[in-house]
Amino acid sequence: MARGDRHAAGGPRGVTRETDPAARVPDSRIHGDLAVVGAAEAATRIPDDATMLVSGFGSVGYPKAVPKALADAAAVGGDDEGEDAGRDLSLSVVSGGSVGEEIDEALVEADAIDRRYPFQAREAINAAINDGRVAFADRHISSLGDDVRFGGMVETDGSVAVVEAVAVGPDWLIPSTSVGLTDAFVEAADSLIVEVNHDQPLSLAAFHDVYRTGTPPEREPIPLTSPDERIGGPRIEFEPEKLAAVVETTGRDAPYEFRDPTDVDLEIADRLGDFLEREVERSSLYDDSMRIQFGVGSLGNALMGALGDADLGDRDLIYYGEVLQDGLLDLLDTGELRSASATSLALSTEGQERLFEDAERYAEDVVIRTGNVSNGPALIDRFGVVAVNSAVEVDLYGHVNSTNLGGSRMISGVGGSGDFTRNAPLSVVALGSTAAGGDISKIVPKASHVDHTEHDVDVVITEHGVADLRGTSPRERAEALVECAHPDYREDLRAYLDRAGEGGGHEPVDLDTAFDWTDRA
Repeated sequence: MARGDRHAAGGPRGVTRETDPAARVPDSRIHGDLAVVGAAEAATRIPDDATMLVSGFGSVGYPKAVPKALADAAAVGGDDEGEDAGRDLSLSVVSGGSVGEEIDEALVEADAIDRRYPFQAREAINAAINDGRVAFADRHISSLGDDVRFGGMVETDGSVAVVEAVAVGPDWLIPSTSVGLTDAFVEAADSLIVEVNHDQPLSLAAFHDVYRTGTPPEREPIPLTSPDERIGGPRIEFEPEKLAAVVETTGRDAPYEFRDPTDVDLEIADRLGDFLEREVERSSLYDDSMRIQFGVGSLGNALMGALGDADLGDRDLIYYGEVLQDGLLDLLDTGELRSASATSLALSTEGQERLFEDAERYAEDVVIRTGNVSNGPALIDRFGVVAVNSAVEVDLYGHVNSTNLGGSRMISGVGGSGDFTRNAPLSVVALGSTAAGGDISKIVPKASHVDHTEHDVDVVITEHGVADLRGTSPRERAEALVECAHPDYREDLRAYLDRAGEGGGHEPVDLDTAFDWTDRA
């Protein structure tokens, strides 16, 4: 299909659509006579107990100056020399995905966060959640926007959206390195503070495709007919009276840095590649192309390399997921990837520089969407996406824990893994067979916490094997998963199955032994 054919005319109300990505790039950053103030002044416009809705996804595109100013204001004074006490902040902070240290470290250390939703990935906020100092609620990304817009999760009366942008006007802004749920946050918030970051290039506008869904029950289907189509524009629009302040800032994101792939990562990647080679020959779902998603992280980044080595014939390879990682840039550069659709440019520092230096070229094949589109269940199903995500552990019947160590200590959040695992026609969970240097098996008798049930997981891959669970009974699943476990644990797992089987049942279980395995974690 020719590129011009993929960009139909028209668009949703309030969205200006340009078919040429380069035409989306503004010529300056601040348009109109706007209230430009310093970060400290803007921070005073956020109530002490506000719900603060922040941009950011994949540790990029988050506001930096205003949250830091809030943290500074909460931390000042309060000594015996007569200084004024700092602000007594009890914020509820909502983000689409992971954000930077200015939010999830500085504000936590200033004891300024009371509640946090629904995803985090930094040590300070993680410790506060697990210690009970910060209340946390996990949530699927695809439903988060509606939760905020329609009051399903947080109270938005008096809420403030704090958003990083590359450009702003009286009633619009253009996001920076992520879009995420920013559109929904801006719509739901009572007021808006925009950080215009001069170190984020204006060319980022060329990637963005903002589409605002309607309100149920009149909501229409999202009119996206191919993963690389554009249906919106680069701007997020808002009511002019919402704009409380504009803050000019500098400073790049401090994004996730990918570790070098381990031998285990590479073996998992090889097994995934071999499995996909067999799958494309077996299923008519991939006659013309393979559409695939990977979870964020070093393993996911390594698994992308498997696609470059796999023999998929003359089929197009298309990415439809949450995040654009460095491995996808490699595939775009070699011509092995036709296009990539995501909601965040979750690249390393080196990856960002690489993309920024050639933004016009990459924008021809990369689209950054709103999170309700990138993670939309109907679209994952429509495009037949192969979902590849990782996990903390998988039990012998195929239940998957992706969020809680030992069933109780939150790691980060379910993110978008549930959106893809549940709605993909082929769902793969890829993970190393052990943790803690081999002291803990990740294939366990019974998952200590369940994020994805046996009904949603099709295939489990470790460095030791591939368990295709489709069409299998629970006992057959257990046998297949034992073969994926590390050899050091297979005898114990088989012994567990023997003991559990003595009690009968469709899914035999020996709870005493299963809980003993949980205690080991």
